[in-house]
Amino acid sequence: MDIMRAGSRPSGKGPADWFTGTVRIDPLFSPPDPARVAGAAVTFEPGARTAWHTHPLGQTLVVTAGLGWAQREGGPVEEIRPGDVVWFAPGEKHWHGASPTTAMTHIAIQEKLDGSAVTWMEQVTEAQYRR
Repeated sequence: MDIMRAGSRPSGKGPADWFTGTVRIDPLFSPPDPARVAGAAVTFEPGARTAWHTHPLGQTLVVTAGLGWAQREGGPVEEIRPGDVVWFAPGEKHWHGASPTTAMTHIAIQEKLDGSAVTWMEQVTEAQYRR
């Protein structure tokens, strides 16, 4: 058994290559191999968002606070609120983040395949973000 105490893992800033705006990542769990699942609490300040990306084994988001937006490629921008659970299928190109006026926090859960949990792509443009 391994107990990961609250506050034992430092918060990190979302890298500019992967995010637009101010994003804080709080690691929750990433057990050693052979486990593949990892999770983090991610907080997006108003207007902040991920770049377009995919996950080889999919991703689950559990919205815990605020008001966010999420979009899969070719689909509409969808509002997401606390209590909503969002599933992105393996390989589905998507982005997610806060609305323009309200911060949003979600727990992101994804699995690694051959050591990789995500493939990052281009930034979401202002035109794409603003619908």
